[in-house]
Amino acid sequence: MNLQLGLIAKKIGMTQIFLEDGTRVPVTVLAAGGNAVTAHRTAERDGYIAVQLAFGEKKEHRATKAELGHFKAAGVTPRYRVREFRVPAAVLAQHPVGAEVPVSIFNEGEFVDVTGTSKGKGFQGVMKRHNMAGEKRTHGQHEFFRHGGSIGCRKTPGRVHLGKRMSGHMGAETVTQQNLKVAKVLADQGLILVRGAIPGANNGYVLIRHAVKAAIRAGKNKA
Repeated sequence: MNLQLGLIAKKIGMTQIFLEDGTRVPVTVLAAGGNAVTAHRTAERDGYIAVQLAFGEKKEHRATKAELGHFKAAGVTPRYRVREFRVPAAVLAQHPVGAEVPVSIFNEGEFVDVTGTSKGKGFQGVMKRHNMAGEKRTHGQHEFFRHGGSIGCRKTPGRVHLGKRMSGHMGAETVTQQNLKVAKVLADQGLILVRGAIPGANNGYVLIRHAVKAAIRAGKNKA
């Protein structure tokens, strides 16, 4: 587990930037300004250490009484998204309850992991969902062009194997895109530009963390 503080962000969309040599780079724009600390989790009280962040302004009449009480105790306005990030104990003192976490905790050139909910595709067949080839389209074949074929095993074991790839609901899953490079950090605007695409539709909420594999790789290089 990568015990570093991350941020909740909103996916604005994709655009492009140009490097000094003229290279065009596709980037995803993430709005991450306004992450407020609403609670601390400690080992003595909760059994683990974490920082709870809230993001996205929310009108008071849309919040429950419990939410309003929680935000009022933290000294922040109601927010839409609340998430916890496991961190070392020293980080709690750096980010007190009620303070905002700046987007500058991420630096240009470093690698991040972005977690979001993929676009829902509804009920799909095996060709779209699992990239199957389908059935042959010659020699009298009819009505079964896009079917997945046999799913059974005859007598033994006489049942469909668990996890058999079949048609069903596609998308709307939690997906983490790893090792994305931070192209630019616009601290005054609360924006983070990440190279490449990330999961989910525009205006969706994502979590951005320091890359786990990049930290592991750096540790091996030091060793």
